[in-house]
Amino acid sequence: MENTNELENSKYKLLGFEKRKNLVIIMVIATGKIVKIKLGEILRSEIIDNLSKVEIKDIYRKYYSGGTALTTYEINDRHERSWMTYVALNLLLFALYIFTNIAATKLVHIKLFDIVVTPGVFLYPLTFLVVDILNESYGLRLARRAILFAFASNAFIIILLSGTSYLPGLAGWKLDDPYSEVITHVSSVLIASCISFLFSEYVNSYLLCKIKKLTNSRFLFLRVFFSTFFAIIIDSVLFCFIAFYGTMKNSDILHIVFVQIAIKMCFAVFNILPAYGARSLFKKYVAADQPV
Repeated sequence: MENTNELENSKYKLLGFEKRKNLVIIMVIATGKIVKIKLGEILRSEIIDNLSKVEIKDIYRKYYSGGTALTTYEINDRHERSWMTYVALNLLLFALYIFTNIAATKLVHIKLFDIVVTPGVFLYPLTFLVVDILNESYGLRLARRAILFAFASNAFIIILLSGTSYLPGLAGWKLDDPYSEVITHVSSVLIASCISFLFSEYVNSYLLCKIKKLTNSRFLFLRVFFSTFFAIIIDSVLFCFIAFYGTMKNSDILHIVFVQIAIKMCFAVFNILPAYGARSLFKKYVAADQPV
């Protein structure tokens, strides 16, 4: 028999109540879809078996009070820690994304393997881990909003940086020309990264939720690894060919693609343990931190 704690909130999450129509608002975690169910009907459905003890307690309190009882879902700051965590994960995703793009102007030669990479290749796989955590904790819809937030912020930075290169520089300033060269390179990298990031992260989040649904929310390591595996391939191929096509031979670009995939794949395996740790911490310190 499976652990009850493992079953709680693996499929559904209580978001609140609609007082006038006596409805319960439920989120389907795998898809982020919001459904409204009559208070009496949810007690007879399989959904209630998947909710946490606190959520079930509030539903019964609402039901036996005829919808008049005050629950944790009527308190304005009930999700404060949860939403602060969501904001922090958004900022972390944005910071990792921007760092890897700007750091792409620096090429690192690893003599041991005789390969050239950028610093971002070692940290970029962590963006997939952040998206995986967002999917696990907040569902597909909010995870995709975080991806769009990072994408829009990246696009905004491209516009701002490109605009600065047209500003009149100070005569004789030694960093004027190098700055323009760096900004031109960074802007081209950001454009390539925008496209690859959007496609790869969408594939990552979709596969994670799809595998989660197929495995009935079990085997976290499978969905974390395989979703990241395919996303890494898509990201590396799109980024390298968009960023370097026309400036390098196709054979050299393919070599860079294979190197990036190999390095990022190591991180895909590494991401499994932090994913388990993040899920445990979220359940202990965020999801369980609801006023009663």
